[in-house]
Amino acid sequence: MITTDRIYVGGQWTAPRTTDRIAVDNPYTQQTVAHVPLCGADDVDRAVRAAHDAFPAWAATDVAERVAHLDALRRELAVRAEEMSALITSEMGAPRVIADRIQVGLPLAVLGDTVATARDLAWTERIGNSLVVREPVGVVGAITPWNYPLHQIIAKAAPALAAGCTVVLKPSEVAPLSAFLLAEIIDSVGFPPGVFNLVTGTGPEAGEALTAHPLVDMVSFTGSTRAGSRVSEVAAATVKKVSLELGGKSAGVVLDDADLAAAVKSVVSDCMLNSGQTCTALTRLLVPQDRYDEAVALAVEAAQSKPMGDPADPATRIGPLASADAHRRVLDHLERARKDGAVFATGGPDAQVPDQGYFVAPTVLAGVGRDAAAAREEIFGPVLTVLGYTDTDDAVRLANDTDYGLSGGVWSADADRALAVARRMRTGQVAVNGGRFNPSAPFGGYRKSGNGRELGRFGLEEFCEVKAVQLP
Repeated sequence: MITTDRIYVGGQWTAPRTTDRIAVDNPYTQQTVAHVPLCGADDVDRAVRAAHDAFPAWAATDVAERVAHLDALRRELAVRAEEMSALITSEMGAPRVIADRIQVGLPLAVLGDTVATARDLAWTERIGNSLVVREPVGVVGAITPWNYPLHQIIAKAAPALAAGCTVVLKPSEVAPLSAFLLAEIIDSVGFPPGVFNLVTGTGPEAGEALTAHPLVDMVSFTGSTRAGSRVSEVAAATVKKVSLELGGKSAGVVLDDADLAAAVKSVVSDCMLNSGQTCTALTRLLVPQDRYDEAVALAVEAAQSKPMGDPADPATRIGPLASADAHRRVLDHLERARKDGAVFATGGPDAQVPDQGYFVAPTVLAGVGRDAAAAREEIFGPVLTVLGYTDTDDAVRLANDTDYGLSGGVWSADADRALAVARRMRTGQVAVNGGRFNPSAPFGGYRKSGNGRELGRFGLEEFCEVKAVQLP
């Protein structure tokens, strides 16, 4: 059993100063599976001070030694991958096949990539008579969400630690158990005390205390746009660096020469991944107006092929939403869509779902106006909105007609034509003809999808300050 009644501070599992606890529920059984501390400012202060004290020695440690620790973490996580996968399924409901391949498989890939990137990075370079040096930014407060609980931690903590920063992690209170197992693994492979610290609690309490702390040099946050805006506001008082990875309402643009059936199937799969709880999900399907009805029928067929059920069952592709609150928010969106005149081509709030668990059936919305909430707001569930366009320029306008800019996709029989459209899309990443996700490439958004980048060289440099030393 993992430790969940203590916090990890200064290299030790220590009792929190609070006696309050947060219940962690299994969203399928709807039963409480653990309790974790409800930390406040006192516990956050202890963790930050431990990270601050550990920073000078860790920053001075040779890069090769730092990445050796990360590589040891990768190896031990691989040994315990099945345990981690099962834990994530129990805490947030990810179908086991998704938990194995993505919830744990992707963080393992990111760890390996971080090790290789840190080894190859030019930590110093000459520009004229200057020596340009990349140095760690300092103490990093990492605040992570519940939808990809381990991946979001690794995407922040791994490059921060490789850069020589120390870390205080505040995971989501909805799905914190994977963070406790990760802390146990970090402890077991011998990271120096204080280099990595774990506190748990809510955003308004522990999250704000971490963001506001004067000894925190940078906050890396993933979550909602509303919460990200609050992080920026609180961090501004101490003028600390902030990196934000926020929401999205991404478009899958199917051009008129594309294989419509293949493209629609790909968009639906992307939209429904992780039961629709993915910030990069292609939740708007943009198709030529004269093929709209055909596209809706194809989307319905693809959505209905995704079996719902027990997330521990290998056949399940749509698990429950992560919490009662998440379930309520998605159903509220669907009721609003109904009032706005949307047609539930399949799914919807009245669709049949399993008897237990926070399920929403895979849903395809048709007849949605471009200004309707379902076409503009992030729903964060297995819900796809189908929109028609008149020509390529209209498709680009529609794809960009959003407050967000995190992801996107373009399909065309002509790869150059698809690339030309991808270049016009105001978003941080675009997949051409289903191009696969690349954990070495920069990840992040435009506009209200955030700022800063994660993953690969760009993600590692996010945790660095740059110093110019002028030489004679």
